[in-house]
Amino acid sequence: MAKLNQIIAVEKGVKSKSVQELNKAHQALQKLPPLSGIARTYQPKDEEGEQLPPESTRVQVKVEDTLREIGSALSRLFDVTATKDWANCTARADVTVDGRVLLRDVPVTYLLFLEKQLKDLQGFVQRMPMLDAAESWTYDASTDVWRTEPVRTVKTKKVPRNHVKAEATEKHPAQVEVYYEDVPIGYWTTVKFSGALPARRVNELLDRVEKLQDAVKFAREEANAAEVDDRRVGETVFGYLFA
Repeated sequence: MAKLNQIIAVEKGVKSKSVQELNKAHQALQKLPPLSGIARTYQPKDEEGEQLPPESTRVQVKVEDTLREIGSALSRLFDVTATKDWANCTARADVTVDGRVLLRDVPVTYLLFLEKQLKDLQGFVQRMPMLDAAESWTYDASTDVWRTEPVRTVKTKKVPRNHVKAEATEKHPAQVEVYYEDVPIGYWTTVKFSGALPARRVNELLDRVEKLQDAVKFAREEANAAEVDDRRVGETVFGYLFA
């Protein structure tokens, strides 16, 4: 008695071979000369006429023979696929994480679905925005977001000032240079808010996803190790089709 994982392992090869055989048969039936035969004899008009040997060409390809060959080639594929699909209806396993059974008696087909979905979720979590590590964040329950401590900064204004480079004389006016001085006029108090997640939380989510991924893979392997009953449907199908 085979196991489901063994059937899955050979299915691809059986399918490839059956496709090749079907294509080969299709090409053979498109060539008319091998399907045709002839037999002819020659009789001269009188006894003095030239004697010619008979000619004949045998039929090399017969459609009925080809049908039997196709039926034989495809029957194996039909049997293997049927064995796998029937087994998939009964192959089940528990999904266990950290000793806790999360899901019981999960069909192998659903385990395959879970694997794909968890792969997508892993990528989603990996791309989640995280809080800026350069800031110090605390959770604010009143706003349900993360916030920083208030930071006070000075608000300044540029005020023009005069710098006398040279005093006025009887002959020359004073030389005055204008410059601007930053003068404090007030204070900003800034608090930053963010709806992103701390790196610790993102890593925790990733850890959960990866643990469940491993558990699903183990469960799939266990389900695929189940023994299966060989199904023989190909002979019945082609016995009807090509009868």
